[in-house]
Amino acid sequence: MKQNIAIAGAGIGGLAAAALLAGDGHKVTVFDQFDMPRPVGSGLVIQPVGMEVLRACGAADEALARGTRIATMFGDEVDQNRTVLSVSYGKSIERQGLGIHRAALFEALYAAADSAGTTIIADSPVRARDGQFLVIEHEWDGPYDLIVDALGAGSPLSPLKSRPLPYGAVWATVPWPDNAPFPEDRLTQRYRRADRMLGVLPVGIMRPTADTRLAAIFYSLKAYAIDGHFARPFSEWRAEAEALWPEFAAFLPDTLDHSDFTRATYTHGTLRRPYDDGLVHIGDAAHRASPQLGQGANMALLDARALQLALRQATVEEALRRYAMARRWHVWLYQMMSASFTPQYQSDSRALPVLRDRVLAPLSRTFPVPAILTKLVCGDLVPPMASLTPRSD
Repeated sequence: MKQNIAIAGAGIGGLAAAALLAGDGHKVTVFDQFDMPRPVGSGLVIQPVGMEVLRACGAADEALARGTRIATMFGDEVDQNRTVLSVSYGKSIERQGLGIHRAALFEALYAAADSAGTTIIADSPVRARDGQFLVIEHEWDGPYDLIVDALGAGSPLSPLKSRPLPYGAVWATVPWPDNAPFPEDRLTQRYRRADRMLGVLPVGIMRPTADTRLAAIFYSLKAYAIDGHFARPFSEWRAEAEALWPEFAAFLPDTLDHSDFTRATYTHGTLRRPYDDGLVHIGDAAHRASPQLGQGANMALLDARALQLALRQATVEEALRRYAMARRWHVWLYQMMSASFTPQYQSDSRALPVLRDRVLAPLSRTFPVPAILTKLVCGDLVPPMASLTPRSD
């Protein structure tokens, strides 16, 4: 049965859900707070599980045309000169990650949602829900058979109470230099113990007609220190970053300054029941974690796909229950793994970096751990939505 569906939020999860559900014939309306829908943030990695959802959305070709394939993830610790992160996606191109700018992914999904027949209404901030109506500013819109909450971490529709994580980051997008000191198919990071991290993520091009290939650069620091970071002279931070990682200088153009960076803070938490009568939460409105495993956008995409498959199988009430059950164990595993890994790379601990460098890093290169780590970053260490996916015999 075709439903009248409202989606609150035109982010990655919201637009993916719109493309999928409208493609199935549902009447879909997306409400977004901006005067023109636009993305927030810098670079991200679409893992193989996320690429499968983009294919279902009809957005994969556009994303592949803009992003760049990621074959490996690498990190080293500066004080001990040790390799502490080394993960290969494998030889198959279908099993590699895709580094992409959030704006490029947004545009690919926006086009897919629009092509599927979605109505997208801008300048419409959702304030609350009243039964099957959405409260947009001071007006009621509806009723809808189903409301999808894709408003992210600040959603007024979500009851999720998450705990702030102590470390955040600042991000900027810069041109990929001609003299880049490492390959363009690698996410590269450098650490000092666990209290400093610099990283470079190749993100391809902004648009298919663009010539300039890009990189997202990021600097990890305590969340409470971000204001102080922006208050200090940029030249001081540049000198500190180059001392920590001399090769990083290639990604710091002379024109770069604090205004080019965006702050990011993170929280951790999960809704035990990500739905209510006629309402379902997806993405960060349902679960949040650190970006250490590179799964945030992928989890939102998987939520959207699970919701689509569940609605194909059952009425709205039963579909929401099936959606929650299908995503439960995958979300739980990646939340747990994120909580376990993050303090090894972002914390004040002196003991955890030693454990990471001297025990876990060598172990990660010992059979059969590399294959397990590959599946972990690919997003399918456990099936993302097994109960909704037909078995192939």
